[in-house]
Amino acid sequence: MISIDFHTHTSFSGDSLLSPKRLLASARTLSRIVICDHNTIMGARDAHQLDPARVISGEEIMTACGELLAAYVTEAVPPGLSPQETIRLLRVQGAFISVAHPFDTPRKGHWELADLLEIVPLVDAIEVFNARCMKPGANRLAADFACEHHLPGIAGSDAHTGFEVGRARMMLPEFEGPEGLREVIGQGRVEGRSSPSWVHLASRYASLVKKVRK
Repeated sequence: MISIDFHTHTSFSGDSLLSPKRLLASARTLSRIVICDHNTIMGARDAHQLDPARVISGEEIMTACGELLAAYVTEAVPPGLSPQETIRLLRVQGAFISVAHPFDTPRKGHWELADLLEIVPLVDAIEVFNARCMKPGANRLAADFACEHHLPGIAGSDAHTGFEVGRARMMLPEFEGPEGLREVIGQGRVEGRSSPSWVHLASRYASLVKKVRK
């Protein structure tokens, strides 16, 4: 079994100051790590050059209805498109597609139930444990939804700081590439714990620092 954090960010996200190099140092106990910055794959590309064996290039994409989390992304998909068009562009690349923190309503990227139901047949998984969820019970709602609709779950720290990396992870059989991931994802076991609420202040601080620098 290998350990994988499906949801991490670098300084290429607007709300993180964590460089790809520092992220990798913080992820030293993980077998694989998916880097999915907001609406870009530049951080993932930089990290992949440093550690191609462990880094999976991903992207967290803000669609017109909520955020999608994709792994094995080779070309960035722009934000603001319909969920269906976003998924179509990701499928062309062969990416593994999941729905990010669908029921964490305090966050901008959450999903309305009607919109989520429309894409259930089109995605590979639901993020059932996100260590940064702000709403109590949001992860449980996601897990119940995934079970009800016969979709596998993924887990990720949603790390924006080094402290958070690996706080949520999955244990999976060894796999290669997106097709291999699709074959084993149903055998995954979620491990981890929620991050303290103050980590959101770190993201706000990072956003403020970047605005000042501009």
